[in-house]
Amino acid sequence: MNKILLLEDDLSLIHGLSFAFKKQGFRLDVARTLREADTIWADDKYDLLILDVSLPDGSGFEFCKKVRQVSKVPIIFLTASDEETSIIMGLDIGGDDYITKPFKLGVLVSRINALLRRAKDFGSADTELQSNGIKVLLLQGQAFKNGELLDLTAAEYKLLCLFMQNPNVVLSKEQILDKLWDCEGNYIDSGTLTVYMRRLRMKVEDNPSEPQMLLTVRRMGYKWNVMD
Repeated sequence: MNKILLLEDDLSLIHGLSFAFKKQGFRLDVARTLREADTIWADDKYDLLILDVSLPDGSGFEFCKKVRQVSKVPIIFLTASDEETSIIMGLDIGGDDYITKPFKLGVLVSRINALLRRAKDFGSADTELQSNGIKVLLLQGQAFKNGELLDLTAAEYKLLCLFMQNPNVVLSKEQILDKLWDCEGNYIDSGTLTVYMRRLRMKVEDNPSEPQMLLTVRRMGYKWNVMD
């Protein structure tokens, strides 16, 4: 049974999701404040987190940053804020999906299942990826460059895994977004992907302005160029 932590202060939404998730076979724990979330998170392990952004004692972004220091657990932001800057911030700090209220329950459940499947896929199959001096330990959710641990966000880590699992293969922007995010996530555009690519290059390339590993293939997409 997959365990989900919901950080939300709206009682009506909590009751509705509790009923719906139980029918889907999920186990749900609820925190209504950051303080409660800190206590629950310290005492248990979850397969997925759903975080509201605006909370009585702070922001779900704060909790996401804290979780990302120690875990790659899938995170969905569920919030009334649909501003582009807020969406980009949520994804950039390590969120995997961002759903605005009001939303359709079926869409939320589909995205939850998609993230759970992808999290399982990233932890199965091969347990290690290695090329170009980069090593990824899939079971630990860690990546290293020349033996030094890379400080990657969840999105950057997933991008790196995707490219290294498809060496020398040109991946279109559409293929990349479909692999990493739910196909209904239309808010994730090519501009956002460009930001992720630039930041990933900053961390894996020796000279990010002249990349040798993460190459842009004009009018086609990107590819992981294996040099060794």
